[in-house]
Amino acid sequence: QVYLIESGGGLVQSGDSLRLSCSASIRRFGHYAMGWFRQAPGKERELIAAISGGGNSTNYADSVKGRFTISRDNAKSTVFLQVNSLKPEDTAVYRCAASPNLVTLQAGRINYWGRGTQVTVSS
Repeated sequence: QVYLIESGGGLVQSGDSLRLSCSASIRRFGHYAMGWFRQAPGKERELIAAISGGGNSTNYADSVKGRFTISRDNAKSTVFLQVNSLKPEDTAVYRCAASPNLVTLQAGRINYWGRGTQVTVSS
């Protein structure tokens, strides 16, 4: 059974940091590009960070560039999102997703989704 389980969210204050984790049970995890999406109430889902299967290529949305860092540990089938300098507008449900490559990930062709972890940033 395939699963993606996120953890690390919570209620924090503006300027704080969090480290989100996504643990996967995907066979050949290292063959998948992984991404972090977020969706705030009343807003569209947004791809904010992506990493290639080998971890040598990353992409970020302009809204998080310089503050968020995506990384992965293929030996542990886990992808991380370090989120720094949090702002109230970062409040959202953060979900990880797996896709064959960065192009398909950007196109929204997702093979597997996690259920998400809530991040709430108070001002």
